Amino acid sequence: MKAGWRLVARFGNALTTGADLVNAAERAVLAALEQVRGPVDLVCFFVSGSDPDEVTLAGRRVMELASGAVCVGCSSTGVIGGGRGVENQGAVSVWCARLPGVELTPFRLDTVLEDDHLAVVGMREPGPRDRVAILLANPYEFPTQAFVRESTPALGGLPLVGGMADGMRGEDSVRLFYEGEAVDSGAVGVLVGGEGVLGTVVSQGCRPIGPNMTVTKAEGNLLLELAGTNAYEKLEELVDSLSEEDRALAVQGLHVGIAMDEYAEQHEQGDFLIRALSGVDPEMGALAVGDMVDVGQTVRFQVRDAGTADEDLARRLADFGAEHEVGAGLLFSCNGRGEALFPQADHDVLAVRRILGVEAVGGFFAAGEIGPVGGVNHVHGFTACLLAFAD
Repeated sequence: MKAGWRLVARFGNALTTGADLVNAAERAVLAALEQVRGPVDLVCFFVSGSDPDEVTLAGRRVMELASGAVCVGCSSTGVIGGGRGVENQGAVSVWCARLPGVELTPFRLDTVLEDDHLAVVGMREPGPRDRVAILLANPYEFPTQAFVRESTPALGGLPLVGGMADGMRGEDSVRLFYEGEAVDSGAVGVLVGGEGVLGTVVSQGCRPIGPNMTVTKAEGNLLLELAGTNAYEKLEELVDSLSEEDRALAVQGLHVGIAMDEYAEQHEQGDFLIRALSGVDPEMGALAVGDMVDVGQTVRFQVRDAGTADEDLARRLADFGAEHEVGAGLLFSCNGRGEALFPQADHDVLAVRRILGVEAVGGFFAAGEIGPVGGVNHVHGFTACLLAFAD
């Protein structure tokens, strides 16, 4: 480097905590902007707080101080930034970027009733330079899974990355932030075009147990038969066959993995969409799953495993880092991956910073994560989804 030259940062990120959320927002956005030392193009921010009105004011304050940039954000039960993960307390994370040559097109999605079904309106048609869409949705009233499921063919294969917002008071406390506005419905996001986007990393936090099984009878989200046998009896057989360690994990929370690619020769860890086992009915022999299931699909029971989740994330980040020079990232981690799974809430962000060698990593703990696997967009559970930007 020649004498007198200096590096100019293109990315900034800061996380602040405090009971006064507006003050925390001011400190976070100013600290993040200061790291870039110049005009920024994109600001993504996330607010956690117990009072929805304070969350709204904090989000508006971020957008006021970052005027001139494209701004999107949401409420959550925990935020990620500054090398930390903070859950269930007042906190604000602000991530910002100067992206020369990158095109940014913000959008807001909503639903309208057409005949006997809901239609999603507001999505911009991707242009030839668009590389990804960041998407933040209200999971309580926006049909996120259906929209994401149809997005791959509808948007010409455009990847979607993001997460489902939440709030400390549940449904009534969700807030989405978009271009100076605070809304409580639909979804918001931004199309990102140009060469600044490197790609995505999707890592799961569950380990498969027992055999792969074909769904032979189902109704909606109810599993009735697996491999020709009563689904509840199959579950009992599985639990009885588990080791003491796996049985303890199953007691903490058992999940169902739905194979993403039915045509794959094998289905192993990472090949399933993880869905909660939300209920059982021994008399009916049914298992309730947090998604629609169809006859012919392949499923496999899953348990949350911190060790496996740690190893999978590290391996996927290392593989990605071997091919790309990463400058920053947006991280969407499941709200079941913080202190509920690991010894500390910082696990995922520290792994990203350590393995990829980046500091500007911001995001939030989501109620469902959005990311592509095998070129197809999915809503995930218990995953960490990273959107990486070029150095």
